Amino acid sequence: MNYLKEKLSYLWHYFTCYEKWWFSIILGLAVLIAIKFPEHDVNGVNGKIIEALYLSNIFFNVLCELLIAKQSKWNFIVSLLVEATEIAIPLVLISRFATAAVTLFFWIPIDIISFINWHRHPDQVEESLTEVRKLSGWAEAATIVGIVVWTFAIGTWTSQLNITTDLFGGNKNVELWVHYLDACVSAVGIANGLFILFRYREQWLAWYLSATLETIINILSGQYILLVLKAGYFTNTTYGYIKWTKYIQEHQENQTAASAPTAAPTNAS
Repeated sequence: MNYLKEKLSYLWHYFTCYEKWWFSIILGLAVLIAIKFPEHDVNGVNGKIIEALYLSNIFFNVLCELLIAKQSKWNFIVSLLVEATEIAIPLVLISRFATAAVTLFFWIPIDIISFINWHRHPDQVEESLTEVRKLSGWAEAATIVGIVVWTFAIGTWTSQLNITTDLFGGNKNVELWVHYLDACVSAVGIANGLFILFRYREQWLAWYLSATLETIINILSGQYILLVLKAGYFTNTTYGYIKWTKYIQEHQENQTAASAPTAAPTNAS
């Protein structure tokens, strides 16, 4: 009992006042919207099941986001629970196959590999932190080209699959747009996963783009409860980017100071 009490006390003090308020507000808003605007049945699946999947996805996502911002390797363990919901939701809705496939075949393995990699790069002073860094210019350019090519190739392929869903009320134009937006989200997700694996600050920029695209998809799909999660993404992404940037600047300053030559003592005449 004392051990459990100590662990709970540690977890409570591990998060700052802002982080606890942010977490509580996002979850509270999600629950309120779920009560006010209950989900309808889709493809024969009860709306309450869909709602439970949405709320689970929001809970694990916001917790994972906080842990990433705090440079904690444990975010990848929570992320595996995120992936479970993000595979289940497309299967239930019969939509967004690119995201589901990338989650299954890319994100789950990358989470495991990233946990190992982050474990090998603890901060030299505070071991609960992981060392992070920033990306070079040529890698950013290659990433953008890869995202564009992937979006058009995968978007075209998924739009030609003979699979129907009643999620969009038979609106084929909206469904086509979602295919391409989903392909772009999956491409950005792959880039984001690699940035996180190699501890690059630019993963937060990928989160910005991903959150923007996801917001458009959620509106087109009528998934208004998930807009709360996107609001959380935008705020925490800003918070995480600032924290990582501050850490990188301080780390570079410390390395510069440590490598600076010291003046040799002069002998008194």
